[in-house]
Amino acid sequence: MPQRHESTDRADVRFLPPLAYLAGLIVGYALWWFWPVPVVPSEWSVPVRTLGGLAVALGLALDVWAVSVFRRAGEDPNPMRPTAALTFAGPYRFSRNPMYLGLALVHAGLALLGNALWPLLALIPVVWVVRTQVIDKEERYLEAKFGAPYRDYRARVRRWL
Repeated sequence: MPQRHESTDRADVRFLPPLAYLAGLIVGYALWWFWPVPVVPSEWSVPVRTLGGLAVALGLALDVWAVSVFRRAGEDPNPMRPTAALTFAGPYRFSRNPMYLGLALVHAGLALLGNALWPLLALIPVVWVVRTQVIDKEERYLEAKFGAPYRDYRARVRRWL
């Protein structure tokens, strides 16, 4: 039987990052189901829920913008596929990871919309997993592939904000 050869021209990312955010929300809201702890007392829930709605809207807008800029540059947003070129336009001018930032805003916003502490706290390990299992691997790959242009970009643009 012939061996299957995977491309080495890609970051060693093993899962789609949105799945990490989704898993965090599922675990957080499962905990909430059994032990509902609000972020704030009910008399403060309206402003918190409003903030949550704004965070979801901002996160979705940032994700749509980042993906559209990526696609216009001919790139695939899937981190498990090869990258042909660096993207410096749009939200990539102020964040090296606007898609992950947008997903984090959506995650936080959904927790605030529910005034639910556990999903909000679940964002901490999710961001850690995305940082260590996705971003760090992408950064090593991009530096190895693009060298100085990527190092220059990394020096002038922050990882998140």
